[in-house]
Amino acid sequence: MGFSCGIVGLPNVGKSTLFNALTATQAAEAANYPFCTIEPNVGRVAVPDDRLDRVAALAGSARTQPTQLDFVDIAGLVRGASKGEGLGNQFLAHIREVDAVVQVLRCFADDNVAHVEEAVDAPRDAAIVATELMLADLESLERRALPLTKKAHTGERDAKAELALIEPVLEALRQGRPARTVARPTGGKRGLHLLTDKPMLYVCNVDEADAVAGNAQTEAVAAMAAAEGAASVVISAQIEAEVALLSDAGERCEYLAQMGLDVSGLDRVVRAGYGLLHLITFFTANGTEARAWTVRRGTLAPGAGGTIHGDFERGFICAETITFDDYVACGGEAGARDAGKMRHEGRDYAVADGDVIRFRFNV
Repeated sequence: MGFSCGIVGLPNVGKSTLFNALTATQAAEAANYPFCTIEPNVGRVAVPDDRLDRVAALAGSARTQPTQLDFVDIAGLVRGASKGEGLGNQFLAHIREVDAVVQVLRCFADDNVAHVEEAVDAPRDAAIVATELMLADLESLERRALPLTKKAHTGERDAKAELALIEPVLEALRQGRPARTVARPTGGKRGLHLLTDKPMLYVCNVDEADAVAGNAQTEAVAAMAAAEGAASVVISAQIEAEVALLSDAGERCEYLAQMGLDVSGLDRVVRAGYGLLHLITFFTANGTEARAWTVRRGTLAPGAGGTIHGDFERGFICAETITFDDYVACGGEAGARDAGKMRHEGRDYAVADGDVIRFRFNV
């Protein structure tokens, strides 16, 4: 099961620089002009998790395999994107395919880097993108509502039910509020396929001097995000790009320390994206490999097994489960079993973050 975050924003805010640093490649061209990214680049990024190494050491695993997120670098939006301005229609289609939106906001001034709106104003830039996404959703829903209204007037039950789902969202969009602010069943959200239903993370891109404390722009974005129920992080994409060029982990840590940073901004972005999608990690481990797996919070044991192999779900018998803390405290699987810390969970068990699991199945 793959999960993806689309990196969006106005041109020249640092999207491709961030993407390149995230994937430690130069797959996306970072250039000082709009629309340098024509097709979306996709990078698969390991989710940082120190627990995996500890599980591997206790299991005597020969190798580790972290869980991953996909990041999609989507070309810059401009005013009028919902009407096809710039390369708007293509970009909106790419956003529609991702699970969450990471919006990069320029929070630095640099006369050598052009700004499509001529001046730096991060909340205004966020509003431009939000408006274009809402206009695209509004147009989509209005087209959908028209035939449903006619059918509902004839008494068609399914049309009435769908219209009841759409109408409050239409009202919110007309008031300038994204679809995700309207409470609906999760299935209803999936059924509407709206851009503004997707969870949002604001990434404030600052210069090196503001990487630790941020600035007035990042403070304004943090307040905006809090009001929306969204999240925000502060990074310097330029610092992260330089860190990505260092192959030695010790050198990376030393460079970050020199900059006054105790953790990579990219780690914060990946973890925030993980949290944004309500994802958790469980582990499997043996002498060959220790591996981290991603599922949505609330996933039941058979479904979690199915992320490893379909047979685990079809022939599910039980999940032999140890919490991460018990796994470490007892020195691994054998110690946990001897101490009575291994549980045999059935079909109704919702997998918890950090569980170390061995699936029993029969097909």
